[in-house]
Amino acid sequence: MIKRTLYFGNPSYLSTHLEQLEIKVVETGETKSVPIEDIGVLILDNQQITITQAVMAKLLANNTAFITCDNTHHPVGLLLNLDGHTLQSRIFTAQVEASEPLKKQLWQQTIIAKIQNQAAVLGMQSHGDLAEPLLFNAPDKSLLNFSKDVKSGDSDNTEAAAAAYYWKRLFPPFLQFTRFREGDPPNNLLNYGYAILRAIVARSLVGSGLLPTLGIHHRNQYNAYCLADDIMEPYRPYVDKVVCEIVGMNGQYLEMTPTMKKQLLAIPAMDVTIDEQRSPLMNAVQRTTSSLAKCYEGKIRKILYPVI
Repeated sequence: MIKRTLYFGNPSYLSTHLEQLEIKVVETGETKSVPIEDIGVLILDNQQITITQAVMAKLLANNTAFITCDNTHHPVGLLLNLDGHTLQSRIFTAQVEASEPLKKQLWQQTIIAKIQNQAAVLGMQSHGDLAEPLLFNAPDKSLLNFSKDVKSGDSDNTEAAAAAYYWKRLFPPFLQFTRFREGDPPNNLLNYGYAILRAIVARSLVGSGLLPTLGIHHRNQYNAYCLADDIMEPYRPYVDKVVCEIVGMNGQYLEMTPTMKKQLLAIPAMDVTIDEQRSPLMNAVQRTTSSLAKCYEGKIRKILYPVI
């Protein structure tokens, strides 16, 4: 069963009773309840939300990714369970002791999967009539060629060259898009979607007994989620695809609206293909992180990633 993503954008009071999340909407006084075991991601996006410590404890015990947003409605915090797997100590040890050649091979696999998925997304784009839905064409050949050039550890930084090509062509020319976190829209939509994706990946890493801080490639000493940033790379194109659909429906009017936010919040439930099977994205991420743990333990040699 896919876990639910709950978003709270209005003043609310969140408490718990009998393993249920009790939700009281302040403006209407209406009360609802949701089983805590059904929640995978919870997002708080209002400065007037009150949540009890008992709720937080139960959410974390359920390995729920708990996201908080600032007064500009952008995700700024992520809270995760510290004890997500029964064999956590053993898997931590394997992760810490992973050899450099293994990590370089895993990073090569990750970047190849990312660029191939970028090629598929770019092949879907038609920048003619924005009212038309996205239609799938052949994957972009230039990006597929980039994917063939990725070496162990991506020593030539093929990822960056592919990204420059990809971002230049992904959105309609009238947007004059440059990928920059603080840049003009649709950077805002990409940032929001990536924050949700990052939370899903971090949650799944904990559930697989892995330490999200210790990355394969990312090593920023100030980043608590280096491994999440590594493993989410091949999943980023799924967010890009959703943002392309939003651009197709809204043109240059891309300041965040409730409708856009609703589309981005549906990312965990997106259908993806992994190991030749259809699966919700959240479930696919769990299979990916589980395969990574097995790679660290020497049981398999390849991370399982989705294919667009």
